[in-house]
Amino acid sequence: MIAGVKLKDVYKNYGAGSALVRALRGISFFIPGGKMVVIAGPSGSGKTTLLTVVGGIERPDSGSVEVAGMEVSQLNERSLSSYRRTKVGFVFQSPSLVNEISVRENVGLPLVLNHVKRRDRSLRIHPLLERLGLAGRMEAFPSELSAGEQQRVAIARAIAHRPALLLADEPTANLDSANAQEVVSLLLDLHKEEKVCVLLATHDPRVIDMVPSRIFLRDGLIERTDGLSLDGSLPL
Repeated sequence: MIAGVKLKDVYKNYGAGSALVRALRGISFFIPGGKMVVIAGPSGSGKTTLLTVVGGIERPDSGSVEVAGMEVSQLNERSLSSYRRTKVGFVFQSPSLVNEISVRENVGLPLVLNHVKRRDRSLRIHPLLERLGLAGRMEAFPSELSAGEQQRVAIARAIAHRPALLLADEPTANLDSANAQEVVSLLLDLHKEEKVCVLLATHDPRVIDMVPSRIFLRDGLIERTDGLSLDGSLPL
């Protein structure tokens, strides 16, 4: 399934009174299925909150979040858990790999959680790791990998179960320029090959310049867009 992502009047606050933080203040946009879009903006602009709301990790205070025709903001907890497990892949600033198991086992975790048979897991994991240049590292442990290799493993794990939507939150923040460029190039290639919709949150100009479609946030509001209109069509 190719996911389209539609937000309408999404608000999300944290705290109360003098400590109130208005993280999202009426965000609306539509991103067509299969598109890769950067969510850009300075720290505190609402990027991470936006991804957690789209990913079903948090609920918006009001407004609607729709992914691939599914009203995520209205799902009950059981359905929300299934949505996160089957429809979404997550890549974070830290790879968050399980140190006690191999690269192959780390990548296979989403497939195990989705009850995919061992043989079918191998048919997915091995070609994927070969595609990401990790064929010779399948039995290595995360501590034996470079930072760039660890992030590639995290990406492989995030797409192993063929999600409709991939959410990447500052995936290059801990990488040098060469590894950052490699990771973004990899995401660009994978979104085309896997036909997955990618939302990549970043304030890194190296990353922003590599992705032509961008939504810029500031103080919980959409400040402007590049290469994409708010209804998902290409700008004139």
